Amino acid sequence: MKLDQWINRSLPAVVKNLAHDSTCCKASSKRFNLAGQRAVHQLVDGLLGVLFPGCHGAPPPAGHLEMAFNIQLRSIALALAEQIEHACRYQCEFDKCRDCGDCRRKAEAAVISLMEELPAIHRLLQSDIQAAYDGDPAARSLMEIVMSYPGLHAIAIHRLAHQLYLQDVPLIPRVMSELAHSRTGIDIHPGARIGKAFFIDHGTGVVIGETCVIGRHVKIYQGVTLGALSFPKDEQGNPIKGIKRHPDVGDNVTIYAGATILGGATKVGAGAVIGANVWLTHSVPPGAKVYNRQPDPLRNVTPPKTRKPRKSRS
Repeated sequence: MKLDQWINRSLPAVVKNLAHDSTCCKASSKRFNLAGQRAVHQLVDGLLGVLFPGCHGAPPPAGHLEMAFNIQLRSIALALAEQIEHACRYQCEFDKCRDCGDCRRKAEAAVISLMEELPAIHRLLQSDIQAAYDGDPAARSLMEIVMSYPGLHAIAIHRLAHQLYLQDVPLIPRVMSELAHSRTGIDIHPGARIGKAFFIDHGTGVVIGETCVIGRHVKIYQGVTLGALSFPKDEQGNPIKGIKRHPDVGDNVTIYAGATILGGATKVGAGAVIGANVWLTHSVPPGAKVYNRQPDPLRNVTPPKTRKPRKSRS
């Protein structure tokens, strides 16, 4: 069968099956459309443009800065409220919640909360920038960190997503965190609670789980995992949600590259140092230093004698 014949005869059946099975089409049939990834990404970049004017894509606003920010944030707030409302309505359908009827109210409250927290988020990010500058001898200016460090980019998006997570916004915070993940290689769940002056050096491969709590002035390197152990399941074999699964990290802790720290009961005390490639599933006290055993160099080892090949007898 030629392609044009197949298109005329068989493609309609494929289209019908796709439309019937598509969750997006089911959402549309309820008279609302979920925001696509690109739409959420555009709003994230708009917020980053306000937090770091002229540093993330768009040039700095011309003219009066307050007037420019007022215009930008009005537009972002209205668009974000619509996105959140649709996400809430989808979650209500998914959870079979039929009585609340307050998705618009929740969306507007979440947007107001985020907008009111932007100055505090900005101050937190200033502390993160300073921590990066103080913690990396290769950094030559604060602007270098703002414009080029993946760790700052990831934590900036996280601090925005976390505020929406605190307002119980579905879908949107995860889309935001996965944008940071795709851009930087750093995977921070929006539920993670992270104190000020947080510095991720290099960053690639860092994973920070949903119920992780990180204190102030913490520095971690590439490849660090703050994750969960195997978690309990209910009688139907489904994972139990909403429980503490990830570790707590105290103030002034340093965690070196490749370390893996797991478990909701695991606590890393203030001032502790966790060495590279450590596997840790138990708590350590404040000020502790946890390292793998240092490898011993080989000394006075005589290389094995090589035997001369025997001559074959013909």
